[in-house]
Amino acid sequence: MTGEALVGLIMLVVLLGAIFIGVPISFTLLFLALSFGYFGIGGTIFDLAYFQIIGLMKEELLAAVPLFIFMGFITEQAGLMERLFRAFRMLFAPVRGALYLVVILTSAVFAMATGIVGAAVTVLGIMASPIMNKAGYDPKLSAGAITAGGTLGILIPPSVMLVVMGPVLGVSVADLYAAAFGPGLLLASCYIIYLMGRSFLNPKLGPPVPVDERVHSVPAMLGEVLIGVVPLLGLITATLGSILAGLATPTEAAGIGALGALALSIAYRRFTWGGLQRAMHATMATSSMVLFLAVTSNIFGAVFARLGTANWITESLLGLALPPTLMLLVILVLVFVLGWPFEWPAIILVFLPIFYPVVAAMKIDLIWFGALVAVVLQTAFLSPPVAMSAYYLKQVVKDWSLATIYAGMFQFMFLQVLVVAALVMFPPIATWFPHTLQEAARSQKIPEAHQEILDRQRAAPGLEDEDGLK
Repeated sequence: MTGEALVGLIMLVVLLGAIFIGVPISFTLLFLALSFGYFGIGGTIFDLAYFQIIGLMKEELLAAVPLFIFMGFITEQAGLMERLFRAFRMLFAPVRGALYLVVILTSAVFAMATGIVGAAVTVLGIMASPIMNKAGYDPKLSAGAITAGGTLGILIPPSVMLVVMGPVLGVSVADLYAAAFGPGLLLASCYIIYLMGRSFLNPKLGPPVPVDERVHSVPAMLGEVLIGVVPLLGLITATLGSILAGLATPTEAAGIGALGALALSIAYRRFTWGGLQRAMHATMATSSMVLFLAVTSNIFGAVFARLGTANWITESLLGLALPPTLMLLVILVLVFVLGWPFEWPAIILVFLPIFYPVVAAMKIDLIWFGALVAVVLQTAFLSPPVAMSAYYLKQVVKDWSLATIYAGMFQFMFLQVLVVAALVMFPPIATWFPHTLQEAARSQKIPEAHQEILDRQRAAPGLEDEDGLK
């Protein structure tokens, strides 16, 4: 190891230590990058930081981040999740474990309209927990269903995490979205099978909705489904369908989604200027956090690469001569462990670029790898001791202790580990859909404008050169 590479390694260790004691990560990244960079490469660090900032500002995909976040907040304030929940509750009221089924279905559908985990867990906790407690549902299973279902938003498109991950891995966001559908639907199916199976074996865990609380009028039921489900599905189709079909870039589709969410909030008579202001403030706060972290981590990564530490780590890992599958498992375990103290933006923007060269050198499908990382990071949301989903739920459901919530989450974390294992053993779960879309695009004549959009979606951003500059 060279002296410069050692400086970079010390910088990484100091970063980990600072984060563990609670220092804000964005400012830590910037301070360490500039200070250690100046020590290692001199005044060039300031030129390097300038070019990294300019290069990131030219990445048009990142414009989709605030638009998708705004779409999520508006969708939440429009009451679409409550309508969806009510419609599914009417449909499945006579079934054992009906409320478990309603929670997971609502989570899966709502995840396609918003990629915000905290909002989904919070709203589900407010809506579902009182009804579940009143109906005598098991608190552990109820907490597990709400937290696990709510975290589907980080995986199922239009996940903001996948928008950020695309440029890091140099793959199309459209391909990552297509790859996430298989694991996302598989996870939701596993949740439903587990919950319904336990409810049928032990009806006390999840009894049907009481007869006096059911809606027996078929027209009323169909009307609620029509009003509560169809418009939201239309919004999802317009947003995700335009991306997957190559009709719009993720940024353009995010604009469509944001406008559609506003239109639905007006149609449902839930639009208020105060609500719009709150959504805009929340969007600014969340987007600023993600994008400022993107800037600082980009500078940190460039310094890390310029010092030669990234190459040293890559060569050291490759020097272990592990089979690709075993190396992949090692990386996924590291990502999982990092998911305890770190939020997903830090892992995607800081640590994923460190693992990327190893994955690329082993010829591992990057679309498959991205889907695996997304599922593992979702698992980290359900794993104590941090498990942010537990704190989101605890804030709105005071009757459930953290021990109860953790006990419920652990059952679903086990299911997610099984899904990760299935993805490792059967890559087509994630890769079949994006590869099918790519083949369809190549085999048919696509209008010139649409082909240009596809090319823009699938154009890998330029990787850093040997000097760390783009």
